[in-house]
Amino acid sequence: MTPDGTSPQVADMEPESRTGPGRERIAPQTGAPADAHPVAPADAAGTVETKQGLSVTLEQLKAFYGDAEQVKGIDLDFRANEVTAIIGPSGCGKSTMVRCINRMHEEIPGAHAEGRVLLDDADVYDPSVDVVAVRRAIGMVFQKPNPFPTMSVFDNVAAGLRLGSGGRGGRGKADLHAKVEGALRAAGLWDEMSDRLSEPGAGLSGGQQQRLCIARSLAVEPEVILMDEPCSALDPIATLKIEELIDELKKRVTIVIVTHNMQQAARVADRTAFMLSGELVEVGPTQEIFTKPNDSRTEEYVTGKFG
Repeated sequence: MTPDGTSPQVADMEPESRTGPGRERIAPQTGAPADAHPVAPADAAGTVETKQGLSVTLEQLKAFYGDAEQVKGIDLDFRANEVTAIIGPSGCGKSTMVRCINRMHEEIPGAHAEGRVLLDDADVYDPSVDVVAVRRAIGMVFQKPNPFPTMSVFDNVAAGLRLGSGGRGGRGKADLHAKVEGALRAAGLWDEMSDRLSEPGAGLSGGQQQRLCIARSLAVEPEVILMDEPCSALDPIATLKIEELIDELKKRVTIVIVTHNMQQAARVADRTAFMLSGELVEVGPTQEIFTKPNDSRTEEYVTGKFG
């Protein structure tokens, strides 16, 4: 992974944690799971039952590339079962901040973070917490769709589940198929793919590939999904499908989306946070941020005067 956002393709399919499924809250002192918040599977119609997700809280979060400070002491709450958009000009630290939430930032040589990231009340940076459990609980969807090129549609979605059983086929075939189907339904892809499960995932359209990557993340039942410019490489029709999916998914997970598209933020986000030069300028209900911001810099950005 590099500071330009290139990320390992395996980020959303880490193997089963030593401390239990990633969908369970991570205990800050022992690394053991505490109160579970099960994620509801999609029903036969592909809709998702509402479940209480987990909040994420940043406390004085700082991120560094070597000695260079890219994120500068951010305090920010991401509310459960809401969509929070992160906006700001290129290079302001949006993607870096988001990658700190599931500890992807530290995969970059020489990079590190300081401060606290709380999943509910559990600090994901506590030394005793298993980073694999963190990345199962907090999934990520990247800017460019990254299906595994040698795997079929089915195997792309099943990959994390199989690694979760240590690659030993610990899940029964029926159970595995049910989980793959549930993830594809939740990602709005089952009707298009139910008779194409054996086809290569890399052969799908760009929008289908991105929804396949979302299904791959959903299969391991995360509590939070981070989306870093998930529609920037997609056409308007595919973008609309992803936005409709985001609105549906917030019933089961907490969503953080980085976007340069002001219209997209206005359409999908419950709350919007504006960043500038590594700092949080302001955060609030999306409509207020776009119509009555408190900071003149926010107004200048959302009206296109810079950025």
